[in-house]
Amino acid sequence: MPEDSQVKGPASYFPSIEKRYGQPIAHWLNLLGTLSGKKHMEMVAWLKTEHGMGHGHANALVAHFLASAQ
Repeated sequence: MPEDSQVKGPASYFPSIEKRYGQPIAHWLNLLGTLSGKKHMEMVAWLKTEHGMGHGHANALVAHFLASAQ
């Protein structure tokens, strides 16, 4: 794959998130959609405590979710 076509940013974590937690990214984004009114770090903390997700993976999902909700 050419260097300039590689996925960058939060989405670069998606394949490892799907592999590690056994759910498609859409599943996690839908769950985040139920957390209306929460701040970025509150959403990260929720993924970590409720779903056992690592900080980097949780942060990447939340960053992508919030950026796409703009």
